[in-house]
Amino acid sequence: MNTFRTSSPTPATTSVALTRILAVGSLLGLIVLGLAWELLLAPLRPGGSWLALKVLPLCLPLAGLLKNRMYTYRWVSLLVWLYFTEGAVRAYSDAAPGNYLAMVEVFLCLTLFTACALHVRLRLKNAAKAVDPAIEPTTPPATSHAKPAH
Repeated sequence: MNTFRTSSPTPATTSVALTRILAVGSLLGLIVLGLAWELLLAPLRPGGSWLALKVLPLCLPLAGLLKNRMYTYRWVSLLVWLYFTEGAVRAYSDAAPGNYLAMVEVFLCLTLFTACALHVRLRLKNAAKAVDPAIEPTTPPATSHAKPAH
């Protein structure tokens, strides 16, 4: 029975690398958009508002995405729906230019979710392929009621 396994991780495919770039890019886009929106482009109050602090939770997963941690991709795909909801509500309730910025936020959220979901799926698929196919499954004995030899 061959139990040799390599200790090196599976090489990243181009699609995994692309989803990583999309995830990091859309997360950075959400951070920049949130700051620019609430401080410069269309703040709730002239001169900016404290609502710019809404981007702080988005800064937490940035390190995990850059370190390519699978767990971070999973929970970011859940966190992003809070920002999607805000964007959807403000797209219909804010006046221009706030509603256009909200539509950009919705687009970035959908991109981030899709990239994270695909990234996790592709990495799990690649990990399953990396399992050594030379390992043979154990077969049960021919008869299950055999008497032990004396």
